[in-house]
Parts: sequence; structure tokens; C-alpha cells
Amino acid sequence: MTITQPSEKKNKSRNQTVTTIISSLFFMIVIGAIVAFDFENIKAYISHAGAWGIMISVFVYAALGMTFIPSEPLTLLIGAIFGPWIAMLASWVGNILSAIVEYYIGQRLGSAVNFLEKKERLPFGLGKLRIDSPWFLIGGRAIPLYGAKAISVIAGVYHVPIVRYIWTTAVTVLLGSALFAFGGFGLGKLFK
Repeated sequence: MTITQPSEKKNKSRNQTVTTIISSLFFMIVIGAIVAFDFENIKAYISHAGAWGIMISVFVYAALGMTFIPSEPLTLLIGAIFGPWIAMLASWVGNILSAIVEYYIGQRLGSAVNFLEKKERLPFGLGKLRIDSPWFLIGGRAIPLYGAKAISVIAGVYHVPIVRYIWTTAVTVLLGSALFAFGGFGLGKLFK
């Protein structure tokens, strides 16, 4: 029977944390590379598959949630092909799925580094921010580029209640989906 010393436990925990973070980043990069390099084939398939193409696009949104690739070009494409209402619905459902994936990635990363135990030591009082506030969740998602992804991961790290997270996400994503779906439809009409 071997007795594990506290320093050995600490090193083992640190190694598991590093392994979890590295494997998560590697997985995100691989999924991103697959989607980015095969986007033309995905685009062609969606445009020719009809209703199945819409279903596939919803899952492409969820896959994009595991990457740093924005989903707006997909929404523009679906809006141009299928019309704004279908694109808005597909984008809304797909981006909610994507946000849930990002939330769980944040939870895994937060658990891996024991974030909740360490958040009080964050500089500038960042540990006292009300991350679970609906206003913070909605406002943070409105930040252009990677605001939505960042808020999703942060919400997961902070273990924001999932019901609050989903409804605030649904409200914000609906507005963005409508904007890009109708924009894609308009662009499709412009280039026909």
C-alpha cells in the first residue's frame, strides 16, 4: 500500500487540469479545421438537400459552438437559399444548441482549474461580478465578434443556472438570427 504525499496529489491534479485544457483546445481546433476546410461542401450539400439541409445546418451550428468560427456566414447562406423565416428558425435553434455546447465547455474548464474556489482572488474585483445576472448575460452576448462565445464559456465556468442561461441566450440569439437571416435573404435577392 502506497501513501500519496500532498505534493504528489497536487502535481497529479495539476497534470489532469493541463491535460483537460490541452485536449479541449485540440478538439476545438480539429472541429474548426474540419468545418473551415469543408465549408464549400457543406454549403453545396445544404443547398441541394432541401429540408434535410436545414436539419444538417442546425447540427453544423452546434459544431461551430466548439470552435472559434462564427456562425453568421451560415445564417446568411440559409437565408439566401431557404428564405428568412426558415433561416431565422434554423439559426435560432442551432445557435442555442451551440451556446449549450459552449456552456458545458466552460463548465468543464472551470471544474478542471477549480475556478469557483479561486474566483475571489481575481484582480479588480472581477470575482464579485454578477455573472448570473440576466442583464449581464444578455448584454455580454450583444458584444460583436466573440462576445456571445465568451459569455457562454464564462457562464459555464461560473455555473450560472442552466434555465436562466438558456432563456437569456434564446432572447439574444433570436434577435441576431432575425438580423442575419433577413440580411442573407436580402443579399440573395440582390445577387439573383
